[in-house]
Amino acid sequence: MRIFVTGASGWIGSAVVTELLEAGHDVLGLARSDASAGAIAAAGAEIRRGDLGNLDVLRAAATESDGVIHLAFRHDIAFAGEFDAAVASDLKAIEAFGDALGGTNKPLAIASGVASLKPGALATERDMGEPFAGPGGRVLNERAALALAERGVRSMSVRFAPTVHGDGDNGFIAMLVAADRAAGSAAYIDEGTNRWPAVHRSDAGRLVRLGIERAPAGSVLHAVGEEGVALRDVSQAIGRALDLPVTSITAEQGQAQFGFLAHFLASDMPASSALTRELLGWQPAGPGLIADLEEGHYFAVAAA
Repeated sequence: MRIFVTGASGWIGSAVVTELLEAGHDVLGLARSDASAGAIAAAGAEIRRGDLGNLDVLRAAATESDGVIHLAFRHDIAFAGEFDAAVASDLKAIEAFGDALGGTNKPLAIASGVASLKPGALATERDMGEPFAGPGGRVLNERAALALAERGVRSMSVRFAPTVHGDGDNGFIAMLVAADRAAGSAAYIDEGTNRWPAVHRSDAGRLVRLGIERAPAGSVLHAVGEEGVALRDVSQAIGRALDLPVTSITAEQGQAQFGFLAHFLASDMPASSALTRELLGWQPAGPGLIADLEEGHYFAVAAA
């Protein structure tokens, strides 16, 4: 198949592109910058210049392709405090893909997440989140994408664990390492028994490829390799690697040490991928989060 991928040069997207190419698919990657275009070309994929605001470009690329994987999100404006605008841009892109793919039964995979689905309890693919201000607006975007199944699109939502880890990750775990290093202690909030789902980047990329190849219309897929890693265990691994004391701190102290991350670090959000594994025969093979931390690359990046 020829697959159009948005976010093709990103952390997850680049792993997806590699998976698709190695499986014999052709890839057309959206590039909004010269750096992105260079990365896509170096991977061996075709380049389509544009961004999520170029809806005509999105429709044309989707029409020319056998399927779409939509991973891009306007993080630049989201982190500038305009999350609602980023969510609205994402919805317009999904609608544009629906216009192009309607009635074709071609696949459309969109990115979502398992965070906040079912706080404090094990979330499954059957759980549908409720929208809330800010990031919670993406819940409605997921519903819009899944509803495209009624218009003849083989649509699916891939819900990623909040930690998609691996060598080169600059996300939450890298930020946690940097905050601990700066504070001089590897800290967890309260008892640290709250859990974060995690998945290795290579496993996430393979799941997206399997979904685009096999998942039926309206599928919800969980890119979750580990249902929940206790944050205390993460802090202990960081403490060992950086030779820092491992300490319990209050939520108020967490705000001082971790900033906006403190809310996430105090959240308990385990998630299952049992139904996804059964549906697609997906079996995560990459290292778990603690094993990945023990490989040392997160600390080499933080020290650079």
